Amino acid sequence: MCLDAVWHPAHVMTSVGFDLDMTLADTRAGIAAVYDELSVRLGVTIDSAAVVRRLGPPLEMELANWLPLEEVAAAADLYREIYPEMGVPVHTAMAGAYDAIEAVRAAGGRVIVVTGKNLRDAIGTVKLLGLAVDEVVGSVFGAAKGSALAQFGAAAYVGDHVADIEAARAGGAVSVTVATGPYTVGELREHGTDVALADLTEFAAWFAGWRKHDELR
Repeated sequence: MCLDAVWHPAHVMTSVGFDLDMTLADTRAGIAAVYDELSVRLGVTIDSAAVVRRLGPPLEMELANWLPLEEVAAAADLYREIYPEMGVPVHTAMAGAYDAIEAVRAAGGRVIVVTGKNLRDAIGTVKLLGLAVDEVVGSVFGAAKGSALAQFGAAAYVGDHVADIEAARAGGAVSVTVATGPYTVGELREHGTDVALADLTEFAAWFAGWRKHDELR
């Protein structure tokens, strides 16, 4: 997804990547609703509350906790069939999401969303919430996000999962994490993040200070 932003070298030092689920978007209600529907259709027990407490890993990895491996692929296809109508419409923006994006854009930077969610539903979520981003890359997790971040020129990557720390490292970006997913600020620091924030409402102030420090070097 590209929103026709014009690239310029000056963007590079201020451009930022963001994860989607539980970083920019609160997708818990939508994901839980889809898992509940999947549970009914497949006739298997899936604890959707447990699922949304550990969002981050790929869909197939989560489904493997509830289904025999040989049934995971078909269940994932059904999940993705259900998701656009049942999951996406109830997504909401995380606190501070719009201000975080605006801080980057006001500084002349560009914004990329790099997420494990499939591209169709990632774009659907971004459009529903009106997030002013330049690109969306989907279906990548952990270090596999690195190439998209590097190609985009993201100087920092913001996520809520320890795998997002790996993503930032792989992409040569500063790792910024928010404790709005499955990990606390302390746990994120223990896993080696460069910056740990309580949530995105703290991002704009951090970003301004980071840019000022970089300009003074």
